[in-house]
Amino acid sequence: MKKLAYKSVLTYMLSVTKLDELKRHLKPGQAYRLADLARWSRSVDRHARELVENGTLKKVSGGLYVYPKETAFGPAPASDKEVVRAFLKDDTFLLASPNAYNSLGVGTTQLYDKTVVYNHKRHGEFRLGNRTFAFRVKPRFPKALTKEFLLVDLVNNVNHLAEAKDQVLKRVAERAAESDPKRLRHAVRAYGSERAKKFFERALRANELHVG
Repeated sequence: MKKLAYKSVLTYMLSVTKLDELKRHLKPGQAYRLADLARWSRSVDRHARELVENGTLKKVSGGLYVYPKETAFGPAPASDKEVVRAFLKDDTFLLASPNAYNSLGVGTTQLYDKTVVYNHKRHGEFRLGNRTFAFRVKPRFPKALTKEFLLVDLVNNVNHLAEAKDQVLKRVAERAAESDPKRLRHAVRAYGSERAKKFFERALRANELHVG
């Protein structure tokens, strides 16, 4: 009995040691897939479960975990960018939102509880933690949001917005006239749908005739 008890204590101590060793590799504010954790653990399923139970990790979806960063206001979740990077296992994506259209001054005021992820791998809506992400596979997208890209993206998605379509498009045409035509044409060619290309061609041509 003493040998069995000693063996159990030794097994427990070794498990705790391995768990602490795994924890030392984790960085606050980052997200990890189970495959990432497996680099530092031979019992990754059990260790991940234990780290969730003791509050070190937070599970946001099947096989995806975040290590919250401690702040003066309590634990802060990993950023959307970090969560999406771990989910896709890729750094090539662009986070966007219909809310960004509100900065263009084209009459959009609605707020949407959804983040769009333009990427090359996944398509569909996924719940990661307490956030819904709409993954959209696109052949091309910029590295960062720009005014020109947002104007083009708005026209691409205008049918999905809650505002009056005709009024929004009228204001987009006005903003197009105020934009750098070279940069806008580049964004239209690179990211615009066929409908968007025709819309901006008409808008830019009308402005050129007016200026001329």
